[in-house]
Amino acid sequence: MGLTVLTIEVANPAALERRAAVEFLVDSGAVDSFVPRVVLAHLGIEPHGRERFRLADGSAIERQRGDAVFIYGSCRGAAPVIFGEPGDATLLGAVTLESLGLVLDVIRRDLRSRWWSAAAQLADPRSARASGIRPHTGDVSTARNGIRRSGGAYF
Repeated sequence: MGLTVLTIEVANPAALERRAAVEFLVDSGAVDSFVPRVVLAHLGIEPHGRERFRLADGSAIERQRGDAVFIYGSCRGAAPVIFGEPGDATLLGAVTLESLGLVLDVIRRDLRSRWWSAAAQLADPRSARASGIRPHTGDVSTARNGIRRSGGAYF
């Protein structure tokens, strides 16, 4: 498995015309996205808090936090952003991916609609069964948790 690096636009939520293309390392294991402070300052994005993070080596860092809009193709979403300091990696984290409605496709090393994976599994009943998705077999079904749904499949 390799690294996925993509260019995604970052914009100021108060002025969407103020945007910059940023090269990110996509890290679906990271919660938040880190963008260099100089980029965020250029866009006029100001911090509104601080947060502590534990790094893989066990050390702790503290960084400022703000909000930004992320744009990838036709997808746009707002998410928290961490003000990266010199030496910090520029990371695209899980909260931003969720905000964009995207997931990491590790085979293609690209981002894909999060709805694609469920739709693809439903299109092939064998993969649906292997993943634990049970196809709907009647007009009304009752899931294990007692929620009733009509039509389609339930998970």
